[in-house]
Amino acid sequence: MLKRHTLIAAAALCVLSAAPSFAQTMAPAASTAANPMVGGAPMYANKNIVENAVNSKDHTTLVAAVKAAGLVETLQGAGPFTVFAPTDAAFAKLPAGTVEMLVKPENKAKLTKILTCHVVAANAMSPAIAKMIADDKGTHPVKTVGGCVLQAKMMGNKITLTDENGNVATVTIADVKQSNGVIHVIDTVLLPKG
Repeated sequence: MLKRHTLIAAAALCVLSAAPSFAQTMAPAASTAANPMVGGAPMYANKNIVENAVNSKDHTTLVAAVKAAGLVETLQGAGPFTVFAPTDAAFAKLPAGTVEMLVKPENKAKLTKILTCHVVAANAMSPAIAKMIADDKGTHPVKTVGGCVLQAKMMGNKITLTDENGNVATVTIADVKQSNGVIHVIDTVLLPKG
C-alpha cells in the first residue's frame, strides 16, 4: 500500500513539475487575453505567421498565394509584421479566374505586390490602430510593405481598410498575436492601384 501511495505521489509531482511549461506554452501571460480561434484552429502566440496560417481552414487560398509568391520565408522572419489576412471567402469575391491567374509563375510579381499590400512592417494591435484613427480625425493612412497606402477608419467598433481602388475590407477577427507580429482577419482582398 505504501508503495502505491509513493508511486501516486511521484506521478503527481511529475505532473505538477511539467505543468508550468505546459501552461507557459498553451496559456498567455495573465495580463493578455488568449488568441481567438481562426478558421476553426487555435492560433498560438509562440508560432510565426506562416505556422499559424497553415492551420486555418479559412485561409487556404492565402497560404497557397504566399507559397506561389515565394513569401513563406519572409513571413517566417523576425518581423515584426502586421498582416491583414483575407479569408477564402474574400478571395472568392474577386472576379472568376483571378486567383488561378495570379498564382501562375508568370504573374508572380503582380501576386507579390497584392500580398505585400496586406503587410505592414510593424506590430500594430487594434487599440493602437484605433488610437491612430482617432488622432487623425477619423482616417489614418497605413503604408504597406508593397507600397500601397490603405485608409484605416472605424465603423462602429470595427476597423475598416480602404484600398487605393475604393475596396473596403472589415477586420472580422482582430489581434491574433504571433511570435513575429499580429494577424487581423479581413473579409475583402485589398488591391493596389492599376
